[in-house]
Formats: sequence, C-alpha cells, structure tokens
Amino acid sequence: MIRMKSSLLLVPLFTFTLIACAPEDSAQNTAPAPAAPAPQVTTQMVPAPAESGTDSVAGLVWTVPSVWEKQAQRPMRAATYGTPPAEGDSESGEVAVFYFGPQEGGTVDANVNRWFNQFDQEDGRPTSEVAELETIEVDGMRVTLVRTSGTYNAAAGPMAPRADLRPGYRLIGAIAEGPEGAVFFKFTGPDRAVLEQEANFGLLVDSIRRN
Repeated sequence: MIRMKSSLLLVPLFTFTLIACAPEDSAQNTAPAPAAPAPQVTTQMVPAPAESGTDSVAGLVWTVPSVWEKQAQRPMRAATYGTPPAEGDSESGEVAVFYFGPQEGGTVDANVNRWFNQFDQEDGRPTSEVAELETIEVDGMRVTLVRTSGTYNAAAGPMAPRADLRPGYRLIGAIAEGPEGAVFFKFTGPDRAVLEQEANFGLLVDSIRRN
C-alpha cells in the first residue's frame, strides 16, 4: 500500500517539474496569433460619369454629348445646346438644331450658301472658296458637312443687318436629309471652343438614326 501511494505522489511531482522547467518563450509560441485587423470600409462614393442624353425631331434621333448643356426652347429651333468654352476663354459655343417641315427651309445648297455668306474673310475672298464641304452617309441618309471660319455675322435672322460681327469664329454644320425633311445642325463659336468640341459634334452626327 505504501508503494502505491509513493507512485501516485511522483506523477504530479513530475508534471510540476516539466511545467516549471519549460522556457518562457515556449508559452509565447503556443499562444494563438492575434487576429488581423478588419479592413476598413471606404464610404467615399466615386461619382459615375455623366450619361449622354438623346433628342429627336422629324423622325430622327441623336445622342447629345454629356458635356453639352441643353438650353431653353427658342423660336424656330428644335433644340439648342451650349458647349464648354476653351480653356482660358469665357465665351462658349452653341449648337442650334433647325427643322422647318417637309420640303421646307430651302434646299441643302441654299442653306450651305447662306451659312457661307454669314462669314467674311480677311483677304476679301468669298467664304465658299476657303470652306470645306463633304457628303457622307449615316444610317442610310445623306448628310452634308460644312466647315469654315472667319468673321461671323451673329445677328439674328438671315435678313438681319451685319451689326453683330465676331472675328475669330468657326462654324461646323451638318444637314441630315431625314424621312420627314432636312434637319440642320449648326455649331458656331470662338475658333478654339469649336475645335475642342469638333470630335463631340462628329459623335453626334454619327449617332443620328431613324426614330
């Protein structure tokens, strides 16, 4: 009986000796690693790019560049858009859309010549001699493109006197011969403002579709 009790006493003594002799870093190595900090959730919202809108008239629909601002309705116009000024300038450009009705408003050539006559050249030459004119096809429709620059007569109306002359101006125009008649897109403004938005005007023209 004494021999059995001695064995029982040696077991806990041996266990205590192992624990007491264990190095301190051993206890640290066996401790669970601290949990990684949870990732912070960003609450700042990134604004989405502005979407382009659409407009339509006379059986045609087109996409309006998102950087253009649609203006209030005006007489004789289907739509008017203001375009951004060039960097360092204060004057913006304007895109006016006209539709006069089926077989109304004159021929394409007559309107092109009217646009040419609204510009004067420094050397006195007719604008028709320096302007660019081409015809393309968009969605099966004929579209006439016009480009010119010079001193622009910005007076309202085709018969208005040459009282509001603006040097250093540019025009890019497009006449789309749609199913219900011609639709006129006339982009005018300071030279740099128009040139910087010429690509957007081209995108508008390319987007014209039958509605």
